[in-house]
Amino acid sequence: GMQSAGKLMKVFITRRIPQEGMKILSAAGVCEVSQWDSDEPVPRAELLKGIQGAHGLLCLLSDKIDAEVLEAAGPNLKVISTLSVGFDHLAIDEIKKRGIRVGYTPDVLTDATAELTVALLLATARRLPEGVEEVKNGGWSSWKPLWLCGYGLSGSTVGIIGLGRIGMAIAQRLMPFGVKRLLYSGRTAKPHAAEVNGEFVPLDTLVSESDFIVVSCSLTPETQGMCDKSFFSKMKPTAVFINTSRGAVVNQEHLYEALSSGQIAAAGLDVTTPEPLPTNHRLLTLKNCVVLPHIGSATYSTRGVMSALAARNLLGGLQGTDMPSELTL
Repeated sequence: GMQSAGKLMKVFITRRIPQEGMKILSAAGVCEVSQWDSDEPVPRAELLKGIQGAHGLLCLLSDKIDAEVLEAAGPNLKVISTLSVGFDHLAIDEIKKRGIRVGYTPDVLTDATAELTVALLLATARRLPEGVEEVKNGGWSSWKPLWLCGYGLSGSTVGIIGLGRIGMAIAQRLMPFGVKRLLYSGRTAKPHAAEVNGEFVPLDTLVSESDFIVVSCSLTPETQGMCDKSFFSKMKPTAVFINTSRGAVVNQEHLYEALSSGQIAAAGLDVTTPEPLPTNHRLLTLKNCVVLPHIGSATYSTRGVMSALAARNLLGGLQGTDMPSELTL
């Protein structure tokens, strides 16, 4: 029903977000929105100020929502809606303790992220950035049989670490390339793996037998730093490593050593620690490392749909109704 102006619930949005979400919020007429109106992340001090007394928060991956932020918000806060599928930036225990509901945006970014992962895998394996560079700097002379040779998917073994929504979507897209075996590892065997003839194997088996390793698990205490010296030492010297999950799953110093010593063939990353990666980072000096600026879900339509879903999740939480995508805490 109609609410008088004094009864509007306060919402803080930590960034400019695609218009689709803003339209849904204003049309609902139940909240008064304040926003950090910039394409750059909200400074910590502004976040702590902006969230005071808020009933709802719409945030991004780059916003660390910890006990301090929740304290600053005060007792009104009943919903946090994040414009992401990952929630490793949220202090889940603290949020749960306070009975705050959480909305997130799974499913809607699955296809875009899977597509980007395949693009990154092909670009890395077939040395696309290197090739572009050679054309520009005059390195392209006559045809040479072994120049810029890479690795193909046909007849290969692909290992996917984490066969969740995104991992499965990646597998489905890779199979038509003529992949011979698809291995996957994770906490549990997945019934849906049958669709791609996926073999559930221990992590060690996956690492040592795969020609391409794709990391698409979520960041948890168990997966933090999982791809380390011992992990890379078990990989084939001809294997290609791809990470589009979270940067912290990889020990970047160990990855640098593995790439520079020829222990593994190449790596493609859409995620790093920190983000952005400093321009003087050692990984960026390597020809066999392709680093993208976390653009997994970056298609116009996907970002618009994410924004709309985050807005609907926020409204559901404010009004005490169902959220289209609520995180089970």
